[in-house]
Amino acid sequence: MLVESYDKNGAEVYDMIIRQIFQDLQLGPSVLDLRAFVNPDDAVFVIAIKMKKTASTKYLKDVAKVKYSKGDNQTRVLIDDENYLPNILKVLWEEYGRENVHQPDRYTIILDGDESRANDFVVDNPFINLQKRIYDGIYRIVLEGFKIIKDMSREDIVAVVATDELIMNEYVEKAEEYIKELS
Repeated sequence: MLVESYDKNGAEVYDMIIRQIFQDLQLGPSVLDLRAFVNPDDAVFVIAIKMKKTASTKYLKDVAKVKYSKGDNQTRVLIDDENYLPNILKVLWEEYGRENVHQPDRYTIILDGDESRANDFVVDNPFINLQKRIYDGIYRIVLEGFKIIKDMSREDIVAVVATDELIMNEYVEKAEEYIKELS
């Protein structure tokens, strides 16, 4: 982890703030490396974070069996891994509406019609979940007055430039430099 600033005390304070927020959000084990730049004179904050690899995306077919019955024209979702039940319900409610998703028991969900395509619904994406948690951490770190934010994230690097004024090219270049260092 590297925190740079023209103000040595400012860099130390931001280092402490970043560490505390990452500890509070339990992000430490999920981050490989981090670069940050703080310039209080120009009111700018640049941060780039390299994420660790995450588990693979889970699809409905990975955690449940989806079977269509022509006789009653219904699709049954038989839950194999109950840990994903809240995610499964959320995805199905978003797709079909809460009133069209029936759950007669803990391990069974019934949908009207042939909904075999539900097999390919994403029920958990650890990469996106981690990315959201990192953004949450960044927005807690960035000063409240910094309303102008440029997201420069790509692949497994979350990078943000934040200021309360116009974002200058030199700070975009600084973020690009950090991204290159972390790649």
